[in-house]
Amino acid sequence: MIIDFKNIPEEEIVGFKGGEGVTTTRSFDDKDNKIMKMSLTQGASSGYHKHEGTCETVYILSGVGHFIYDGQREDVGVGSVHYCPEGHSHSMHNDGDEPLTYLAIVTTVER
Repeated sequence: MIIDFKNIPEEEIVGFKGGEGVTTTRSFDDKDNKIMKMSLTQGASSGYHKHEGTCETVYILSGVGHFIYDGQREDVGVGSVHYCPEGHSHSMHNDGDEPLTYLAIVTTVER
């Protein structure tokens, strides 16, 4: 299956998960997996949140920023991969002068 983000309408979210600024997203969701191409605008962040019943993998496509992962800072840039397993918490922050663009995959965890 090919997921072509150009054919998925872009949504603009203010204060994503309680964060700051504007996040844009193009999302595919089949109820087991959510695959999203997203961007945090300059100075934007996602709110700190815990993954319960899901895990998330984030691949940075452009820009620079950092995550707060279980209370610890992790700097990221192009090519970085951040992983947040089920039961852990994180937030993401754009530290650069351009959008921080990334591919995020959120998978449902079955126990």
